[in-house]
Amino acid sequence: MESESRRMRLPDIEINAHTLDAIIQNSYDGIFITDGQAVTIMVNRAYETISGLKAEQVLGRSMKQIVEEGLISASGTLLALEKKRPVTLDQQFRNGNRAMITSSPILAENGSVAMVVTNVRDITEICRLQEELERNEEKKRRSTSEAEALRRQLMGTEDLIAADRNMQNVLRMVGRVARLDTTVLLLGETGVGKEEVAKHLYRTSSRSDKQFIKVNCGAIPAELIESELFGYEKGAFTGASREGKVGLFEVADRGTIFLDEVGELPLEMQVKLLRVLQEQEIERIGSHRTVKIDVRVLAATNRDLEEMVARKLFREDLYYRLNVFPITIPPLRKRPDDIVPFARSFLAELNRKYGMRKEFLPSALASLRTYDWPGNVRELKNIVERAAILSNGPTICAEDLSLRPAAPAAGPEVRQALGETVDLKRLTEKFELEYIEAAYAEYGNVRDAAASLGMDASTFVRKRKRYRR
Repeated sequence: MESESRRMRLPDIEINAHTLDAIIQNSYDGIFITDGQAVTIMVNRAYETISGLKAEQVLGRSMKQIVEEGLISASGTLLALEKKRPVTLDQQFRNGNRAMITSSPILAENGSVAMVVTNVRDITEICRLQEELERNEEKKRRSTSEAEALRRQLMGTEDLIAADRNMQNVLRMVGRVARLDTTVLLLGETGVGKEEVAKHLYRTSSRSDKQFIKVNCGAIPAELIESELFGYEKGAFTGASREGKVGLFEVADRGTIFLDEVGELPLEMQVKLLRVLQEQEIERIGSHRTVKIDVRVLAATNRDLEEMVARKLFREDLYYRLNVFPITIPPLRKRPDDIVPFARSFLAELNRKYGMRKEFLPSALASLRTYDWPGNVRELKNIVERAAILSNGPTICAEDLSLRPAAPAAGPEVRQALGETVDLKRLTEKFELEYIEAAYAEYGNVRDAAASLGMDASTFVRKRKRYRR
């Protein structure tokens, strides 16, 4: 009855072939009709618009042939003929449009497929919007990840803290260059954390899964530097190993090498290092065969290389080769907001290591913030450790820190007492030697004495030997 009532409400028109064709042609969706052998017998204008195909390209042709020629990506008609039931799939056309198609078989009285009618709905815009949404979601995830990574960087670790804005700027520069293979030159006073920044560069680089080799150029005797860096062949010189030796540059192949105290390299070694940086190849002592290497170079120094270049103590060409991307790490006195986080981090490490529960009193933290820190982070770590050992009870007060007063400035009265002519270099050496000797007398060994002054053991020994002449 329902179908009868609907028929009665329809206008009284004759449903003939002409009328049916008009209905099909004016459909918003594409319509594609084949016979029982999958030969195309009708397409409407909407299908031509969606697919980019002309009716004459498909009429009278089998769907198998149309698919083989790549006019459409897949055929719902062929699947509907095979399964004898409606099939829905995603179809891609050569004009870039995409459609959701539903192919429905129409069965004859004997059960065979008489024809297949396919409805083609354009989903190109929907897919575009979906892809745009996914891209935006990916950007959002990436932005969140980058923000989280930066947050972790700025929070720092036990060895690399960046609560101060000046150090945060340094880490932002590190972030720009970390994933590249650019040579980085780290500049800054002794003890500011150049090695920790170098390690951070390595950990966040594309070579983080390869070797990280640190070379202290100031701690290796001059006569051994070449063999350490480049290796040697067996029998290359008296005392050489029978098997020869692989140099540190070869060990670091495909990884990163960190040349600490690069300003201490002798001039003759600077020439050879320059060749390595330019040619990316080394030559072992006693060999005429070059070895290609792929190494990212990080370097660090607390010396003024420009001044050394002017005094002919450092090669100008090597300086410019190393100075591709310089990063200056500010001294601790220039990043006061890092002092307390560092101190608390060092104390927490000591508490874990020795099972202590010590903490700083406000007076101690105030003293730490106002101290000048000539030895930078290294000096801070040593002072915190000493205070943790010497303090009585669970708290550390200002007196436990034993911060030494800053050296008085040489005012006019000092200059007058010294006389009109002042040999500033000799005066500085004398001042340094007094501190070096006092530290050695207090600690009784080079390592601890050097650490108390915020310098490397090799620098301590070298200066002590030179100044005592």
